[in-house]
Amino acid sequence: MREIAGRSPVPGRPASSGPAVWLTDASLFLMAMIWGVNFVVVKFATGVLPPLAFNAMRVSLAAAVHMIIASVRSTPWPDRPRTLALLGLGVLGNGLYQVLFISGVSRTRAGDAALLIAATPAFIALIGRLRGVERVGGKGWIGILLSIAGIGLVSGAAAFTQTSGALAGDLMILGGALCWALYTVLLKPRMGDVDGIKLSALTMVGGAVALDLLSWRDVMATQWSAAPPAAYAAMLFSGVGALVIAYLFWYRGVRILGPTRTAMYSNLQPIFAVLVAWLVLREVPTPWQGVGAASIMSGLVLARS
Repeated sequence: MREIAGRSPVPGRPASSGPAVWLTDASLFLMAMIWGVNFVVVKFATGVLPPLAFNAMRVSLAAAVHMIIASVRSTPWPDRPRTLALLGLGVLGNGLYQVLFISGVSRTRAGDAALLIAATPAFIALIGRLRGVERVGGKGWIGILLSIAGIGLVSGAAAFTQTSGALAGDLMILGGALCWALYTVLLKPRMGDVDGIKLSALTMVGGAVALDLLSWRDVMATQWSAAPPAAYAAMLFSGVGALVIAYLFWYRGVRILGPTRTAMYSNLQPIFAVLVAWLVLREVPTPWQGVGAASIMSGLVLARS
């Protein structure tokens, strides 16, 4: 996010060749790998730490690192009204979304969560069309319907082959995807000429404050000294790797390659998630999961075209 990719274009003409482009392609491949592995890391961490406590700590860590990076940049901060608006949107995009995401991953398969999150661009297109800010053609509507059908296949399989908690987790993931889609649509007209790094820092701070207020009892009640070292490694990877480093790769991709080519790399993250979950968590891929993945990915290609 951003376990999830869904940012608006950065001004400037994308490059098409040269060393910077190849380096950017490599960084975006690494970005997709980080986000894919993150589903498995979160699944592990929420098994040894309270989900809300782990989430509050990792997002707070990400917010602190983002603010440090943003503060050393020479670009100006947005004015007060826009700053407050970005902080408020951060409550939705990095607060409520993260609560639903972390709670969902802790209850369902990591691979299923990654596939459901992958359908977010279809939700963005649908919400944008309902608000009158996006145009959706015939291929776009077919893509949205295919993505929804894929969601039904993945979640339906969870309902019949796993516990009721897995289905509840899938529904939380979908709720989180809808939050991120709404956040993205509402964020677009407020971006203007705001520096991407400062925008990311402010929205992350808004989410961190909301999470800290919601989860402080869980944080205080957690016996952090008893947590295994792997839990702290997971927090570092999920906080700095997935929410800072991968974000910076994403912004570089949008600036150099353009939003469409960059967004296509995010389609790789569920592939990495399913493979790593299979190897590490022994989550054997199911036929229904494969059919659902094909439907979601086909829908994304059509929706983006």
